[in-house]
Amino acid sequence: MKIVFDKIGSTAKPIELEVQGAKLKGTLQKSGYHQVTLDAQMSGSIELSCDRCGDIFNYDLDNKLRLKLSDQVSEDKDDLDIIEFLDGMIDLSYIIESEINALKGAYHYCNNCDNGDEDFEVEF
Repeated sequence: MKIVFDKIGSTAKPIELEVQGAKLKGTLQKSGYHQVTLDAQMSGSIELSCDRCGDIFNYDLDNKLRLKLSDQVSEDKDDLDIIEFLDGMIDLSYIIESEINALKGAYHYCNNCDNGDEDFEVEF
């Protein structure tokens, strides 16, 4: 779902989108001449692979998401919560997919491996 950057005003615009089982619900609001604030909640469930045993399990999402979106190159190197959309279109699908990929890139254990106190060793 793409939204034209210039169509976002100072009044909060509600958004709702679902991608790969993850639902994003919140608002977009202009917070500066070249800046829009995304204030949203991610919910739903995604499939992850256990990093210990390799089993696939469902991971429930319940994340608050507050990002700054800009239509120009950001000069602020300290703020990592800025996403630049230089073509003038805000791509909400891209934001959700990026958040999902960030979660998949972290270490996750299924309930069986997370609750076990035993050492895990596999011989090849």
